[in-house]
Amino acid sequence: MSTLLEALYAQADEFVAIRRDIHSEPELAFAEFRTADLVAARLESWGYAVHRGLGGTGVVGQLRRGDGSKRLGIRADMDALPIVEANTFGYASKRRGVMHACGHDGHTAMLLAAAKYLSQSGRFSGTLNLIFQPAEEGKGGAKRMMDEGLFTRFPCDAVFAMHNAPGIPQGHFTVREGPTMASADNVTITLTGVGGHGAMPHRANDCVVAAASIVMALQTVVSRNVDPQQTAVVTVGVLHAGTANNVIPQRATLELSVRALDRGVRALLETRIRAIAQAQAESYGVRADINYQHGYPVLVNSARESEFACTVARDLVGTDRVVWNAPPLTASEDFAFMLEAVPGSYLYIGNGDGASPGACMVHNPSYNFNDDNVAVGSAYWVALAQRYLAE
Repeated sequence: MSTLLEALYAQADEFVAIRRDIHSEPELAFAEFRTADLVAARLESWGYAVHRGLGGTGVVGQLRRGDGSKRLGIRADMDALPIVEANTFGYASKRRGVMHACGHDGHTAMLLAAAKYLSQSGRFSGTLNLIFQPAEEGKGGAKRMMDEGLFTRFPCDAVFAMHNAPGIPQGHFTVREGPTMASADNVTITLTGVGGHGAMPHRANDCVVAAASIVMALQTVVSRNVDPQQTAVVTVGVLHAGTANNVIPQRATLELSVRALDRGVRALLETRIRAIAQAQAESYGVRADINYQHGYPVLVNSARESEFACTVARDLVGTDRVVWNAPPLTASEDFAFMLEAVPGSYLYIGNGDGASPGACMVHNPSYNFNDDNVAVGSAYWVALAQRYLAE
């Protein structure tokens, strides 16, 4: 074990306790008041210049040392999910219906542990910006922080973030350059027809039949419009219509999740979905109103920063515990907005595999962050910061 890992393991108990405290008091997007207070108080006690208010509950801790000109950003997310926790351990959520089911409690604890070490023992020259972000879970906290001046007030030459990964051995890392996570767009299609009696369908324009036809036609977008060597997902997750079996409803609503790993494919999906919905609706004599909401963009890791992130991981835990250019994921992440503005990389740390409790998938009521990663993850951030801001 490296000297750095030993040092971070030596202080890990303090931050495992912080992680579990945050886990027991989860907070939803833009309501991370207690968590932000905890983060700000710790950073201030270690000598960071603490700035609050970006993105509402966002916290930025800045530490300058030496005369180096390079500026590094490291981001951790803080929000929880609206899930009823199934775990029964002592630090399970005290707030029914709210749970840290994605490990953001662990991400926050890892970066705090690194922050303490870097303030007390870190060897670097330059500016370190630690970004504790609210509202990653679908609410775009990263973009709101940026819109409110994150990178104007705290310029960064590179920015990095890390997520735990169930199904990968604990403490192993995966790093990828290029498209790494998918864009995520939400589409609502509202169909308006002519309602009527179920026994006299010829006197109505049936939006339910139109909705069914649209659902089936949408299945051809990925199979017949997208290059087979590209990745795309079009999922109809909601179809609402009607209240009685003998009434042809006036209205039907479909809700779609649309994902892609390429900006061009993302644009193609929108074009085809709009065309299919309009044409199918018209063929059944109903009107289609389409609300196409662009969500998180494709997360694209820059090449140089990803290679750097991989080198840091290999030097810390060994080449055999690091996977380079692992397959991309069709999940989404709002760190993508930051990577559109600043070069950087988003990597994964294994939460556990096989029969390990850490193998439970994120967004599951039984999920739990692997506390062994508090030391490993924080050691990684220390190693990355010291190497990037080398004296």
